[in-house]
Amino acid sequence: MQIWRPQLKKGPATVRTLLFLLLVLFIAAFLSSSWIDTSKFSVERSTNKTVIISLEHKTLHRKVLEFPLNCTIKNETQTCPTNYPRTIFQSEDQDSSPRTVCPDYFRWIHEDLRPWIATGITRDMVERAKKTANFRLIIVQGKAYIEKYRKSIQSRDMFTVWGILQLLRRYPGRLPDMELMFDCDDKPVVRSSDYSGPNSTGPPPLFRYCGDRWTMDVVFPDWSFWGWAEINIKPWNDMLKDIKEGNNKTKWIDREPYAYWKGNPFVAETRRDLLTCNVSDEQDWNARLFIQDWILESQQGFKKSGLASQCTHRLYLYKIYIEGYAWSVSEKYILACNSVTLFVKPYYHDFFTRSLQPLKHYWPIRDTDKCRSIKFAVDWGNKHKQKAQAIGKAASDFIQEELKMDYVYDYMFHLLNMYAKLLKFEPRVTEGAVELCSEVMACPADGLERKFMTESLVKSPSVTGPCTMPPAYEPRVLGAFYRKKLNAIRQLQKWEDGCCKMRKS
Repeated sequence: MQIWRPQLKKGPATVRTLLFLLLVLFIAAFLSSSWIDTSKFSVERSTNKTVIISLEHKTLHRKVLEFPLNCTIKNETQTCPTNYPRTIFQSEDQDSSPRTVCPDYFRWIHEDLRPWIATGITRDMVERAKKTANFRLIIVQGKAYIEKYRKSIQSRDMFTVWGILQLLRRYPGRLPDMELMFDCDDKPVVRSSDYSGPNSTGPPPLFRYCGDRWTMDVVFPDWSFWGWAEINIKPWNDMLKDIKEGNNKTKWIDREPYAYWKGNPFVAETRRDLLTCNVSDEQDWNARLFIQDWILESQQGFKKSGLASQCTHRLYLYKIYIEGYAWSVSEKYILACNSVTLFVKPYYHDFFTRSLQPLKHYWPIRDTDKCRSIKFAVDWGNKHKQKAQAIGKAASDFIQEELKMDYVYDYMFHLLNMYAKLLKFEPRVTEGAVELCSEVMACPADGLERKFMTESLVKSPSVTGPCTMPPAYEPRVLGAFYRKKLNAIRQLQKWEDGCCKMRKS
Protein backbone atom coordinates (compact mmCIF):
# COMPACT_ATOMS: atom_id res chain seq x y z
CA MET A 1 0.00 0.00 0.00
CA GLN A 2 1.45 3.32 -1.04
CA ILE A 3 1.49 6.26 1.35
CA TRP A 4 1.20 9.65 -0.28
CA ARG A 5 4.19 11.91 0.29
CA PRO A 6 4.78 15.28 -1.32
CA GLN A 7 7.55 15.25 -3.89
CA LEU A 8 10.04 17.90 -2.87
CA LYS A 9 12.66 19.30 -5.18
CA LYS A 10 16.06 20.15 -3.85
CA GLY A 11 17.04 23.77 -3.41
CA PRO A 12 15.72 26.96 -1.79
CA ALA A 13 12.12 26.22 -2.79
CA THR A 14 12.26 22.99 -0.76
CA VAL A 15 13.32 24.86 2.36
CA ARG A 16 10.56 27.42 1.90
CA THR A 17 7.98 24.65 1.48
CA LEU A 18 9.17 22.87 4.62
CA LEU A 19 8.99 26.08 6.63
CA PHE A 20 5.48 26.73 5.34
CA LEU A 21 4.30 23.23 6.32
CA LEU A 22 5.84 23.57 9.78
CA LEU A 23 4.05 26.88 10.28
CA VAL A 24 0.72 25.32 9.30
CA LEU A 25 1.25 22.41 11.71
CA PHE A 26 2.20 24.80 14.52
CA ILE A 27 -0.94 26.90 14.06
CA ALA A 28 -3.13 23.79 13.95
CA ALA A 29 -1.57 22.45 17.15
CA PHE A 30 -2.05 25.80 18.90
CA LEU A 31 -5.71 26.05 17.94
CA SER A 32 -6.32 22.46 19.02
CA SER A 33 -4.77 23.01 22.47
CA SER A 34 -6.65 26.27 22.98
CA TRP A 35 -10.06 24.77 22.24
CA ILE A 36 -11.10 24.08 25.83
CA ASP A 37 -14.63 23.29 26.85
CA THR A 38 -15.74 24.04 30.37
CA SER A 39 -19.41 24.12 29.60
CA LYS A 40 -20.10 20.61 30.89
CA PHE A 41 -19.69 19.34 34.41
CA SER A 42 -20.03 15.85 35.79
CA VAL A 43 -21.03 15.54 39.42
CA GLU A 44 -20.48 12.43 41.49
CA ARG A 45 -21.44 11.90 45.07
CA SER A 46 -19.25 9.64 47.18
CA THR A 47 -20.06 8.05 50.51
CA ASN A 48 -18.65 11.01 52.48
CA LYS A 49 -20.79 13.47 50.50
CA THR A 50 -17.85 14.85 48.55
CA VAL A 51 -18.78 16.43 45.25
CA ILE A 52 -16.23 16.02 42.50
CA ILE A 53 -16.35 18.64 39.79
CA SER A 54 -14.57 17.83 36.54
CA LEU A 55 -14.39 19.83 33.33
CA GLU A 56 -14.47 18.69 29.70
CA HIS A 57 -12.43 20.27 26.91
CA LYS A 58 -14.11 22.08 24.05
CA THR A 59 -14.63 25.78 24.49
CA LEU A 60 -12.94 28.70 26.19
CA HIS A 61 -16.03 29.59 28.25
CA ARG A 62 -16.10 28.27 31.83
CA LYS A 63 -19.48 27.34 33.27
CA VAL A 64 -19.76 27.10 37.04
CA LEU A 65 -21.94 24.70 38.97
CA GLU A 66 -24.06 26.80 41.34
CA PHE A 67 -25.52 25.97 44.76
CA PRO A 68 -28.19 28.56 45.66
CA LEU A 69 -29.79 28.80 49.09
CA ASN A 70 -31.81 25.70 49.85
CA CYS A 71 -34.49 26.89 52.29
CA THR A 72 -36.96 24.42 53.78
CA ILE A 73 -40.70 24.90 54.14
CA LYS A 74 -41.55 27.74 56.55
CA ASN A 75 -42.86 25.56 59.39
CA GLU A 76 -39.94 23.13 59.28
CA THR A 77 -36.64 23.52 61.10
CA GLN A 78 -33.92 24.77 58.77
CA THR A 79 -31.00 22.39 58.40
CA CYS A 80 -27.71 22.52 56.53
CA PRO A 81 -27.86 20.94 53.05
CA THR A 82 -25.73 17.90 52.35
CA ASN A 83 -25.13 18.46 48.64
CA TYR A 84 -22.61 21.29 48.87
CA PRO A 85 -19.03 20.09 48.20
CA ARG A 86 -16.90 19.31 51.21
CA THR A 87 -13.79 19.25 49.03
CA ILE A 88 -12.90 20.02 45.43
CA PHE A 89 -10.61 17.65 43.58
CA GLN A 90 -8.70 19.40 40.81
CA SER A 91 -8.27 17.31 37.71
CA GLU A 92 -5.90 17.87 34.83
CA ASP A 93 -8.76 19.56 32.99
CA GLN A 94 -9.10 22.32 35.55
CA ASP A 95 -7.36 25.65 35.41
CA SER A 96 -3.68 25.10 36.18
CA SER A 97 -2.47 28.56 35.21
CA PRO A 98 -0.11 30.28 37.65
CA ARG A 99 -1.91 31.98 40.52
CA THR A 100 -1.55 35.73 40.88
CA VAL A 101 0.61 37.04 43.70
CA CYS A 102 -1.45 38.54 46.50
CA PRO A 103 -1.37 42.32 47.01
CA ASP A 104 1.44 43.63 49.16
CA TYR A 105 -0.74 44.24 52.22
CA PHE A 106 -1.02 40.45 52.67
CA ARG A 107 2.52 40.59 54.06
CA TRP A 108 1.13 42.09 57.26
CA ILE A 109 -0.39 38.69 58.06
CA HIS A 110 3.13 37.54 58.94
CA GLU A 111 3.55 40.52 61.26
CA ASP A 112 0.17 40.06 62.97
CA LEU A 113 0.96 36.42 63.76
CA ARG A 114 4.60 37.01 64.68
CA PRO A 115 3.96 37.00 68.48
CA TRP A 116 3.20 33.25 68.26
CA ILE A 117 5.72 32.10 65.65
CA ALA A 118 8.26 30.88 68.19
CA THR A 119 5.90 29.38 70.80
CA GLY A 120 2.83 28.35 68.84
CA ILE A 121 -0.68 28.85 70.20
CA THR A 122 -1.86 26.72 73.14
CA ARG A 123 -5.42 26.08 74.22
CA ASP A 124 -4.79 28.17 77.33
CA MET A 125 -3.90 31.17 75.14
CA VAL A 126 -7.13 30.81 73.18
CA GLU A 127 -9.23 30.43 76.33
CA ARG A 128 -7.74 33.61 77.82
CA ALA A 129 -8.96 35.51 74.74
CA LYS A 130 -12.53 34.61 75.75
CA LYS A 131 -12.57 37.47 78.29
CA THR A 132 -13.80 40.05 75.75
CA ALA A 133 -14.80 37.84 72.80
CA ASN A 134 -18.25 37.92 71.24
CA PHE A 135 -17.97 34.41 69.87
CA ARG A 136 -15.72 31.40 69.37
CA LEU A 137 -15.36 30.12 65.80
CA ILE A 138 -14.68 26.40 65.39
CA ILE A 139 -13.94 24.76 62.06
CA VAL A 140 -13.77 20.96 62.10
CA GLN A 141 -13.78 18.86 58.93
CA GLY A 142 -14.90 21.80 56.83
CA LYS A 143 -17.93 22.62 59.00
CA ALA A 144 -18.33 25.84 61.00
CA TYR A 145 -19.55 25.96 64.60
CA ILE A 146 -20.17 29.08 66.69
CA GLU A 147 -20.26 29.42 70.45
CA LYS A 148 -21.73 32.83 71.28
CA TYR A 149 -20.78 34.71 74.46
CA ARG A 150 -22.34 38.16 74.10
CA LYS A 151 -24.21 40.19 71.49
CA SER A 152 -22.21 42.59 69.37
CA ILE A 153 -23.07 46.13 68.36
CA GLN A 154 -25.87 45.89 65.79
CA SER A 155 -25.31 42.99 63.34
CA ARG A 156 -21.50 42.97 63.34
CA ASP A 157 -21.20 39.42 64.66
CA MET A 158 -23.88 38.11 62.29
CA PHE A 159 -22.28 39.44 59.11
CA THR A 160 -18.76 38.53 60.27
CA VAL A 161 -19.85 34.92 60.72
CA TRP A 162 -21.72 35.11 57.41
CA GLY A 163 -18.49 36.19 55.68
CA ILE A 164 -16.61 33.22 57.15
CA LEU A 165 -19.34 30.85 55.94
CA GLN A 166 -18.97 32.29 52.44
CA LEU A 167 -15.23 31.65 52.63
CA LEU A 168 -15.97 27.99 53.37
CA ARG A 169 -18.28 27.88 50.33
CA ARG A 170 -15.63 29.50 48.16
CA TYR A 171 -12.82 27.13 49.21
CA PRO A 172 -14.58 24.00 50.56
CA GLY A 173 -12.29 21.60 52.35
CA ARG A 174 -9.30 23.92 52.05
CA LEU A 175 -9.34 25.33 55.59
CA PRO A 176 -7.79 23.20 58.36
CA ASP A 177 -9.42 22.56 61.73
CA MET A 178 -9.15 25.52 64.11
CA GLU A 179 -10.59 27.40 67.09
CA LEU A 180 -10.39 31.16 67.50
CA MET A 181 -11.93 33.97 69.54
CA PHE A 182 -13.45 37.04 67.88
CA ASP A 183 -14.12 40.43 69.47
CA CYS A 184 -16.48 42.67 67.44
CA ASP A 185 -15.89 45.86 69.43
CA ASP A 186 -13.87 48.76 68.08
CA LYS A 187 -10.74 49.16 70.18
CA PRO A 188 -7.96 46.54 70.38
CA VAL A 189 -7.36 45.24 73.91
CA VAL A 190 -4.36 42.84 73.87
CA ARG A 191 -1.66 45.28 74.97
CA SER A 192 1.91 44.35 74.06
CA SER A 193 3.25 45.79 77.33
CA ASP A 194 1.31 43.16 79.30
CA TYR A 195 3.30 40.36 77.65
CA SER A 196 6.80 41.79 77.36
CA GLY A 197 8.39 40.70 80.66
CA PRO A 198 10.61 37.62 81.09
CA ASN A 199 8.00 35.84 83.22
CA SER A 200 4.96 36.88 81.18
CA THR A 201 2.63 34.36 79.61
CA GLY A 202 2.02 34.16 75.87
CA PRO A 203 -0.49 36.70 74.56
CA PRO A 204 -4.03 35.50 73.78
CA PRO A 205 -4.77 35.50 70.02
CA LEU A 206 -7.87 37.66 69.63
CA PHE A 207 -9.36 38.54 66.23
CA ARG A 208 -10.97 41.94 65.58
CA TYR A 209 -11.39 44.61 62.89
CA CYS A 210 -8.50 46.95 63.72
CA GLY A 211 -5.24 47.26 65.60
CA ASP A 212 -2.64 49.80 66.64
CA ARG A 213 1.08 49.84 67.35
CA TRP A 214 0.58 49.20 71.08
CA THR A 215 -1.52 46.03 70.78
CA MET A 216 -1.37 42.52 69.33
CA ASP A 217 -4.98 41.89 68.30
CA VAL A 218 -5.17 39.99 64.98
CA VAL A 219 -6.75 42.17 62.29
CA PHE A 220 -9.58 40.69 60.19
CA PRO A 221 -11.85 42.16 57.43
CA ASP A 222 -14.83 43.97 58.93
CA TRP A 223 -18.48 42.96 58.71
CA SER A 224 -19.51 45.65 56.21
CA PHE A 225 -17.91 43.76 53.30
CA TRP A 226 -21.08 41.63 53.41
CA GLY A 227 -23.43 44.53 54.17
CA TRP A 228 -24.41 46.83 57.01
CA ALA A 229 -28.16 46.44 57.33
CA GLU A 230 -28.72 49.07 60.03
CA ILE A 231 -27.57 51.93 57.77
CA ASN A 232 -28.38 50.36 54.39
CA ILE A 233 -24.81 49.83 53.17
CA LYS A 234 -24.82 47.16 50.49
CA PRO A 235 -22.28 44.31 50.22
CA TRP A 236 -18.86 45.38 48.96
CA ASN A 237 -19.14 43.82 45.49
CA ASP A 238 -22.20 45.91 44.70
CA MET A 239 -20.80 49.00 46.39
CA LEU A 240 -17.62 48.85 44.28
CA LYS A 241 -19.69 48.77 41.09
CA ASP A 242 -21.87 51.68 42.23
CA ILE A 243 -18.88 53.78 43.26
CA LYS A 244 -17.07 53.08 39.99
CA GLU A 245 -20.14 54.13 38.01
CA GLY A 246 -20.43 57.25 40.14
CA ASN A 247 -16.79 58.15 39.58
CA ASN A 248 -17.21 57.80 35.82
CA LYS A 249 -20.29 60.04 35.70
CA THR A 250 -18.58 63.19 36.93
CA LYS A 251 -15.36 64.72 35.66
CA TRP A 252 -12.83 65.24 38.40
CA ILE A 253 -12.25 68.84 37.42
CA ASP A 254 -15.97 69.67 37.82
CA ARG A 255 -16.04 68.90 41.54
CA GLU A 256 -16.14 71.59 44.21
CA PRO A 257 -12.63 72.61 45.37
CA TYR A 258 -13.31 72.06 49.08
CA ALA A 259 -12.74 69.37 51.69
CA TYR A 260 -15.91 67.44 52.57
CA TRP A 261 -16.86 65.38 55.61
CA LYS A 262 -20.17 64.08 56.90
CA GLY A 263 -20.46 61.87 59.93
CA ASN A 264 -21.23 61.50 63.62
CA PRO A 265 -19.01 63.93 65.58
CA PHE A 266 -20.23 62.79 68.99
CA VAL A 267 -18.26 59.53 69.14
CA ALA A 268 -14.84 61.16 69.63
CA GLU A 269 -13.29 64.44 70.73
CA THR A 270 -11.13 64.60 67.60
CA ARG A 271 -14.29 64.71 65.45
CA ARG A 272 -15.85 67.45 67.55
CA ASP A 273 -12.64 69.40 67.13
CA LEU A 274 -12.86 68.91 63.36
CA LEU A 275 -16.15 70.82 63.30
CA THR A 276 -14.30 74.00 64.33
CA CYS A 277 -12.79 73.95 60.82
CA ASN A 278 -16.18 74.53 59.19
CA VAL A 279 -16.79 77.62 57.12
CA SER A 280 -18.09 80.63 59.05
CA ASP A 281 -18.55 84.38 58.64
CA GLU A 282 -15.10 84.97 60.15
CA GLN A 283 -13.03 82.18 58.56
CA ASP A 284 -12.95 79.77 55.62
CA TRP A 285 -10.61 76.83 56.08
CA ASN A 286 -11.68 75.31 52.72
CA ALA A 287 -13.78 72.72 54.58
CA ARG A 288 -17.48 71.88 54.27
CA LEU A 289 -18.47 69.72 57.26
CA PHE A 290 -21.87 68.19 58.06
CA ILE A 291 -23.36 66.25 60.98
CA GLN A 292 -24.92 62.94 60.09
CA ASP A 293 -28.18 62.18 61.93
CA TRP A 294 -28.53 58.42 61.49
CA ILE A 295 -31.90 58.28 63.26
CA LEU A 296 -33.38 60.84 60.87
CA GLU A 297 -31.73 59.10 57.90
CA SER A 298 -33.25 55.76 58.85
CA GLN A 299 -36.69 57.37 59.07
CA GLN A 300 -36.25 58.92 55.61
CA GLY A 301 -34.96 55.71 54.02
CA PHE A 302 -31.27 56.74 53.88
CA LYS A 303 -31.94 58.95 50.84
CA LYS A 304 -29.16 61.38 51.74
CA SER A 305 -26.58 59.01 53.20
CA GLY A 306 -25.72 56.59 50.39
CA LEU A 307 -21.96 56.13 50.41
CA ALA A 308 -21.85 55.61 46.66
CA SER A 309 -23.82 58.83 46.12
CA GLN A 310 -21.11 60.76 47.94
CA CYS A 311 -18.97 60.21 44.85
CA THR A 312 -21.65 61.74 42.61
CA HIS A 313 -23.96 64.05 44.57
CA ARG A 314 -21.29 65.20 47.05
CA LEU A 315 -19.08 66.68 44.33
CA TYR A 316 -15.98 67.65 46.28
CA LEU A 317 -12.35 67.33 45.20
CA TYR A 318 -11.26 66.41 48.75
CA LYS A 319 -12.77 63.97 51.25
CA ILE A 320 -11.75 63.90 54.90
CA TYR A 321 -11.20 60.61 56.74
CA ILE A 322 -11.07 60.92 60.52
CA GLU A 323 -11.25 58.16 63.10
CA GLY A 324 -14.14 57.89 65.51
CA TYR A 325 -14.11 55.83 68.68
CA ALA A 326 -11.39 53.85 66.88
CA TRP A 327 -10.90 53.07 63.18
CA SER A 328 -13.90 53.82 60.96
CA VAL A 329 -15.60 51.62 58.36
CA SER A 330 -15.98 54.74 56.16
CA GLU A 331 -12.30 54.56 55.24
CA LYS A 332 -12.56 52.28 52.21
CA TYR A 333 -15.58 54.10 50.78
CA ILE A 334 -13.83 57.49 51.02
CA LEU A 335 -10.65 56.15 49.40
CA ALA A 336 -12.68 54.70 46.52
CA CYS A 337 -14.25 58.02 45.53
CA ASN A 338 -11.48 59.37 43.24
CA SER A 339 -11.23 62.49 45.40
CA VAL A 340 -8.05 63.30 47.30
CA THR A 341 -8.44 61.64 50.70
CA LEU A 342 -7.29 63.88 53.54
CA PHE A 343 -6.23 61.49 56.31
CA VAL A 344 -6.36 63.12 59.73
CA LYS A 345 -3.49 61.38 61.51
CA PRO A 346 -4.77 57.85 62.26
CA TYR A 347 -3.84 55.81 65.32
CA TYR A 348 -5.52 52.59 64.21
CA HIS A 349 -5.18 50.39 61.14
CA ASP A 350 -7.36 47.81 59.47
CA PHE A 351 -6.07 44.90 57.41
CA PHE A 352 -5.23 46.76 54.18
CA THR A 353 -4.34 50.39 55.03
CA ARG A 354 -0.85 49.71 56.34
CA SER A 355 0.45 49.47 52.77
CA LEU A 356 -0.94 52.87 51.71
CA GLN A 357 1.68 55.55 51.12
CA PRO A 358 1.31 59.25 52.08
CA LEU A 359 1.32 61.67 49.13
CA LYS A 360 0.73 58.69 46.84
CA HIS A 361 -2.64 57.34 48.08
CA TYR A 362 -3.65 60.07 50.54
CA TRP A 363 -2.71 63.47 51.96
CA PRO A 364 -1.74 63.46 55.68
CA ILE A 365 -3.49 65.99 57.96
CA ARG A 366 -2.16 66.92 61.40
CA ASP A 367 -4.44 65.96 64.27
CA THR A 368 -3.18 68.84 66.46
CA ASP A 369 -3.75 71.63 63.91
CA LYS A 370 -6.46 70.27 61.64
CA CYS A 371 -7.84 73.51 60.22
CA ARG A 372 -4.56 74.99 58.97
CA SER A 373 -3.48 71.57 57.68
CA ILE A 374 -6.74 71.10 55.74
CA LYS A 375 -6.53 74.60 54.26
CA PHE A 376 -2.93 74.02 53.14
CA ALA A 377 -3.88 70.69 51.51
CA VAL A 378 -6.79 72.19 49.59
CA ASP A 379 -4.80 75.26 48.51
CA TRP A 380 -1.97 73.02 47.29
CA GLY A 381 -4.34 70.71 45.42
CA ASN A 382 -6.15 73.59 43.75
CA LYS A 383 -2.82 74.93 42.50
CA HIS A 384 -1.51 71.49 41.42
CA LYS A 385 -4.63 69.88 40.01
CA GLN A 386 -2.90 67.15 38.00
CA LYS A 387 -0.82 65.99 40.97
CA ALA A 388 -3.86 66.10 43.23
CA GLN A 389 -5.90 64.12 40.74
CA ALA A 390 -3.12 61.49 40.57
CA ILE A 391 -3.37 61.01 44.35
CA GLY A 392 -7.13 60.53 44.16
CA LYS A 393 -6.82 58.11 41.25
CA ALA A 394 -4.07 56.06 42.95
CA ALA A 395 -6.30 55.51 45.99
CA SER A 396 -9.37 54.70 43.89
CA ASP A 397 -7.38 52.28 41.70
CA PHE A 398 -5.98 50.59 44.81
CA ILE A 399 -9.47 50.02 46.21
CA GLN A 400 -10.97 48.84 42.91
CA GLU A 401 -8.10 46.53 41.95
CA GLU A 402 -6.47 45.35 45.19
CA LEU A 403 -9.44 45.35 47.56
CA LYS A 404 -11.96 43.55 45.38
CA MET A 405 -13.89 40.80 47.07
CA ASP A 406 -11.71 38.02 45.63
CA TYR A 407 -8.75 39.41 47.57
CA VAL A 408 -10.79 39.93 50.74
CA TYR A 409 -11.60 36.21 50.73
CA ASP A 410 -8.00 35.30 49.90
CA TYR A 411 -6.77 37.44 52.81
CA MET A 412 -9.13 35.62 55.14
CA PHE A 413 -8.03 32.28 53.69
CA HIS A 414 -4.30 32.88 54.18
CA LEU A 415 -4.72 34.45 57.62
CA LEU A 416 -6.81 31.55 58.94
CA ASN A 417 -4.53 28.94 57.36
CA MET A 418 -1.41 30.44 58.90
CA TYR A 419 -3.18 30.82 62.24
CA ALA A 420 -4.33 27.18 62.23
CA LYS A 421 -0.78 25.98 61.60
CA LEU A 422 0.31 27.63 64.85
CA LEU A 423 -2.20 25.73 67.02
CA LYS A 424 -0.55 23.29 69.44
CA PHE A 425 -3.79 21.49 70.31
CA GLU A 426 -6.50 19.57 68.49
CA PRO A 427 -9.57 21.75 67.82
CA ARG A 428 -12.85 20.31 69.02
CA VAL A 429 -16.52 21.23 68.93
CA THR A 430 -17.32 22.66 72.36
CA GLU A 431 -20.50 21.80 74.27
CA GLY A 432 -22.15 25.19 73.69
CA ALA A 433 -21.29 25.44 69.99
CA VAL A 434 -23.87 25.08 67.22
CA GLU A 435 -23.28 24.28 63.58
CA LEU A 436 -23.96 27.14 61.18
CA CYS A 437 -24.22 27.27 57.42
CA SER A 438 -25.58 29.80 54.94
CA GLU A 439 -29.09 28.30 55.01
CA VAL A 440 -29.37 28.31 58.80
CA MET A 441 -28.42 32.00 58.87
CA ALA A 442 -30.11 33.41 55.75
CA CYS A 443 -33.34 31.46 55.40
CA PRO A 444 -34.95 32.65 58.69
CA ALA A 445 -33.70 36.23 58.17
CA ASP A 446 -35.81 39.00 56.69
CA GLY A 447 -35.56 42.60 55.54
CA LEU A 448 -32.17 44.01 54.61
CA GLU A 449 -30.37 41.24 56.49
CA ARG A 450 -31.89 38.59 54.21
CA LYS A 451 -31.40 40.81 51.15
CA PHE A 452 -27.71 41.43 51.81
CA MET A 453 -27.01 37.80 52.66
CA THR A 454 -28.64 36.68 49.42
CA GLU A 455 -26.68 39.25 47.41
CA SER A 456 -23.34 38.32 48.99
CA LEU A 457 -23.89 34.54 48.86
CA VAL A 458 -21.00 32.60 47.32
CA LYS A 459 -22.93 30.31 45.01
CA SER A 460 -20.06 28.18 43.69
CA PRO A 461 -16.71 26.85 44.81
CA SER A 462 -13.85 28.72 43.19
CA VAL A 463 -12.40 26.97 40.15
CA THR A 464 -9.01 28.51 40.96
CA GLY A 465 -7.02 28.56 44.14
CA PRO A 466 -6.26 31.65 46.23
CA CYS A 467 -3.53 34.09 45.24
CA THR A 468 0.06 33.25 46.16
CA MET A 469 1.05 34.55 49.56
CA PRO A 470 4.00 37.00 49.48
CA PRO A 471 6.89 36.46 51.92
CA ALA A 472 7.27 38.20 55.24
CA TYR A 473 9.11 41.52 55.42
CA GLU A 474 12.81 41.32 56.18
CA PRO A 475 13.57 43.58 59.17
CA ARG A 476 15.64 46.01 57.08
CA VAL A 477 12.92 46.22 54.40
CA LEU A 478 10.23 46.86 57.01
CA GLY A 479 12.40 49.51 58.64
CA ALA A 480 12.92 51.23 55.29
CA PHE A 481 9.15 51.11 54.67
CA TYR A 482 8.42 52.92 57.95
CA ARG A 483 11.16 55.48 57.34
CA LYS A 484 9.81 56.26 53.86
CA LYS A 485 6.37 56.95 55.32
CA LEU A 486 7.71 59.06 58.15
CA ASN A 487 10.00 61.08 55.88
CA ALA A 488 7.13 61.88 53.49
CA ILE A 489 4.99 63.16 56.38
CA ARG A 490 7.84 65.19 57.85
CA GLN A 491 8.57 66.76 54.46
CA LEU A 492 4.93 67.75 54.11
CA GLN A 493 4.91 69.31 57.58
CA LYS A 494 7.95 71.39 56.63
CA TRP A 495 6.02 72.70 53.61
CA GLU A 496 3.09 73.59 55.87
CA ASP A 497 5.30 75.30 58.46
CA GLY A 498 7.10 77.28 55.76
CA CYS A 499 3.80 78.40 54.27
CA CYS A 500 2.46 79.54 57.64
CA LYS A 501 5.62 81.56 58.35
CA MET A 502 5.29 83.31 55.00
CA ARG A 503 1.67 84.24 55.79
CA LYS A 504 2.57 85.63 59.23
CA SER A 505 5.42 87.70 57.82
